[in-house]
Amino acid sequence: MKLTFLGTNGWYATKTGNTTCALIETASRYIVLDAGDGIYHLDEYATDSSKPVDIFLSHFHLDHIIGLHIQPKFHFKNQIRIFGQPGMVKLLDTIINRPFTASRKMLSNIGLNISLHELSEGKNIIDEYCVHALPLTHADPCWGFRFQLPDRKKEKIISYCTDTGPCENLMTLSKDSDLLITECSLLSTDELTPSWPHMTPQAGAQAALKANAKKLVFTHFAAQKYTSLQLRKEAQSAARKIFENSFYTQDLMQFEV
Repeated sequence: MKLTFLGTNGWYATKTGNTTCALIETASRYIVLDAGDGIYHLDEYATDSSKPVDIFLSHFHLDHIIGLHIQPKFHFKNQIRIFGQPGMVKLLDTIINRPFTASRKMLSNIGLNISLHELSEGKNIIDEYCVHALPLTHADPCWGFRFQLPDRKKEKIISYCTDTGPCENLMTLSKDSDLLITECSLLSTDELTPSWPHMTPQAGAQAALKANAKKLVFTHFAAQKYTSLQLRKEAQSAARKIFENSFYTQDLMQFEV
């Protein structure tokens, strides 16, 4: 099972990367985590037209959905399903529409097969896999996901929790996971604020340690704070003092799960 980070910035794109998007490739499908503008790389990696594309949106801040207007670039024959929290259909039918961008009807006319699906809080069965969805601690409603994915040898658990501050649902979703993907928006605890919850490298490492995750991967580096890849590497070093199996990301970096 392969994980590719298509965009790793939070807030806006810079020379360090595009905004948040990651791709999990399983034997039977592609699973996309958020739709920042890094999603423009998707057709370079989702090359098997027999596999459906499932896109999961954590929330509706622009750096997580702005890539949806790029969809006319794609010439997929794949089924594309977009999943998110209750209220998503009404919201996306406003945003994926004129005058903001091409409407879903226009996209279907160029051959894109796109459907929208609202998840329930808790356990959701989607074809051959399961995803647990729970609210995280953020300035606006944001959900984290725990994917239970069949693999050739055994089930793999991938947890995706961004944007969030430390919270109990982060622990629940990441418990005993093979891989925890979380955010690294803040440089230090001095930047913590209850009105805009985010994570430091140390907070992410402590969460992974407490949850007994096997591996921790950081994404969503705040563009205005992490102005160089060196700062991301320093965040990785800080996290490894607490949780050794911690990794920073940059665009197009890949991991085996």
